[in-house]
Amino acid sequence: MKKPTRFLGLDVHADTIAAAVAEPGRSGEVRSLGTIPNTFDALAKLVRKLGVEGLEACYEAGPTGYAVYWQLTKLGVPCMVVAPTLVPVKAGDRVKTDRRDALKLARLLRGGDLTAVWVPDAEHEALRDLVRAREAAKKDQLRARHRLSKFLLRRGVRRDVATRTWGVLHWTWIKSLHFDNGAQEATFVDYVTEVEHASDRIARLEKAIDIAAADAPPQMRAVIDALQSLRGIAKLTAVSVVAELGELSRFTHPRQLMGYSGLVPSEHSSGQSTRRSGITKTGNAHLRRVLVESAWTYRSRPNIGPRLKARQQNATEDVKAIAWKAQHRLCTRYRRLSARGKPSGQVAVAIARELLGFIWAIGMKTEAAFKQSKKAA
Repeated sequence: MKKPTRFLGLDVHADTIAAAVAEPGRSGEVRSLGTIPNTFDALAKLVRKLGVEGLEACYEAGPTGYAVYWQLTKLGVPCMVVAPTLVPVKAGDRVKTDRRDALKLARLLRGGDLTAVWVPDAEHEALRDLVRAREAAKKDQLRARHRLSKFLLRRGVRRDVATRTWGVLHWTWIKSLHFDNGAQEATFVDYVTEVEHASDRIARLEKAIDIAAADAPPQMRAVIDALQSLRGIAKLTAVSVVAELGELSRFTHPRQLMGYSGLVPSEHSSGQSTRRSGITKTGNAHLRRVLVESAWTYRSRPNIGPRLKARQQNATEDVKAIAWKAQHRLCTRYRRLSARGKPSGQVAVAIARELLGFIWAIGMKTEAAFKQSKKAA
């Protein structure tokens, strides 16, 4: 006869873990187990003390990542990584401590009131880290460029000829500048060096992303290639989408994927009153950013240019058909929303939300075809 399930709540920090356990049954005892060091040995000792059989654990997603999840899984304990923003909170509860958080998690896990986040496997997590490193490098490049341009603006230095900002001619003009004051010259040289360093860093990371995408597992690589058939989704965007979402087949309906992205409108309805406002933004911010950037490409009429045609070269006819349908649907939708006077930002968000539906369709078809061919082999 199996032992009754016990529920372990963990409040995880960089150096410590506060633990609590809830016994089975609504009236079962919920007690604190104290605080242990955040090490594998300490966690293993706690699990041995409670017993592996019938034990379930959970902790909130946070800066410590998924290390505790993998450690508990290795010990044979099912673990749930919980979405912090979806943990129920009692109205009027103004006391928050690690001990109380662990007790609350154990109690809510027993009641089935927690929402789990997707835990990426080793390949997806590594690719996600690389993509986010490139995103951080782009932000650093933008800051470095702003510092340099504002420095020149304060000195009254402006271009005589209109050139594309940060293009080759613009950059050549900047590097030809000199200042008589030694302090200003030193500042200028430092700002220029930072911009060059940021550009080199981005180039290195993009090269690493190309290598990582080529070395990815076959199914992941197939989805990355298929998504590039969509307008506005080149390799970097496709890799970002796959790294952030994992297997698209884990979403049973495109609406689930849209909700996960946080691109759906928020709503507050009561009785006869229905009020909708801006998007929820409760999902993956990195995913939202790349999708909204891609959505702007649907301002133009449907067309397959040389770059898109090259990306679709090895795509199946089914994937090409979905991509072409996406162009007609989203371009028409963009024009209609714009004609109704909607702000361009809101239109781009609406297009990004619908684009997710086509991403889901392509991902589902590609994953199903890959699994079928693997089964046949």
